Amino acid sequence: MTTMKPVNPEDRRVANIFETPFTPFVYEDGRTDGDAVLQLKTDLPLGVGFHVYRMPAGLTTRPHEHNGDEQFLILEGELIENDGTRFKKGDLVWLRGGTQHCSYSPEGCLLAVHIAGVEKSLD
Repeated sequence: MTTMKPVNPEDRRVANIFETPFTPFVYEDGRTDGDAVLQLKTDLPLGVGFHVYRMPAGLTTRPHEHNGDEQFLILEGELIENDGTRFKKGDLVWLRGGTQHCSYSPEGCLLAVHIAGVEKSLD
């Protein structure tokens, strides 16, 4: 069996998604809409790469286009896309880069997300 070195504390970050404060998502125009992100890799823009995304009840995301693929897993709540498609807890979703959409969450939701690049606002 191979002997492995311990992981250097500088090479690992750990956060509990139910205990760690999320960072409010700030849009290009400087506004915040109540949605927030928990992201451990801090050398990428907020909301790019792997992160956990929280939407408050009643929020509709701003219309946007993805610059690369998006994948997300609904951890809690429900998400309704602008075309009426409903995603519920446990649904794993992939959207091709270039997809344009917005989403609504009636009761709020929590998602594990991977986004390849900064989204382009369609507002």
